[in-house]
Amino acid sequence: MFARLLRDLYDAPDYRYNVVPGLLLDDYPSQPHVHLNIIRPRSQTNLTSRRSEGRKDVNKFQVMLNVKHFRPDEIEVKTVDNFVVIHGKHEEQADEHGFVSREFTRRYELPEDVEPHTVTSSLSQDGVLTIQAPRKVLEPPPKNERVVPITIQQPAAVEEAQKQQQIQEQQAAQQNAEEQ
Repeated sequence: MFARLLRDLYDAPDYRYNVVPGLLLDDYPSQPHVHLNIIRPRSQTNLTSRRSEGRKDVNKFQVMLNVKHFRPDEIEVKTVDNFVVIHGKHEEQADEHGFVSREFTRRYELPEDVEPHTVTSSLSQDGVLTIQAPRKVLEPPPKNERVVPITIQQPAAVEEAQKQQQIQEQQAAQQNAEEQ
């Protein structure tokens, strides 16, 4: 029991069976943070600067990425073939802990029903970059439909069939009478 508890807290999760299409394995939480023989559970590591979220939606493709450490002019979003590529970079800057430089690149494959030229991006005030594109509306295949005209027979088909049957019966009866 204790071993399972430790495994649940400290082992890296297995995402092979629960992967959101379009997300990279780098987008999922990393293994526990280890520093100087101190292990922090993965739930306590600071991942907010690396997280992205893909949403499954029947009407659109959407990815949200936290880029709060980057100015809008330090972020580039482009489509390359059937991928959306997001690149952010800023040179070394001073922050509260010293000097830092950051750079990232994320690539997301567009679903088959999304056209690359329809991709848009927006940046919120709190630093969340949203990339989205509408999904194609699949039109039903054209119907090979033709209206077939109905012609009206004179006289009525049932009456005509009955008359024909009576005539055939009379002819058969006459032939039988002649043979006897």
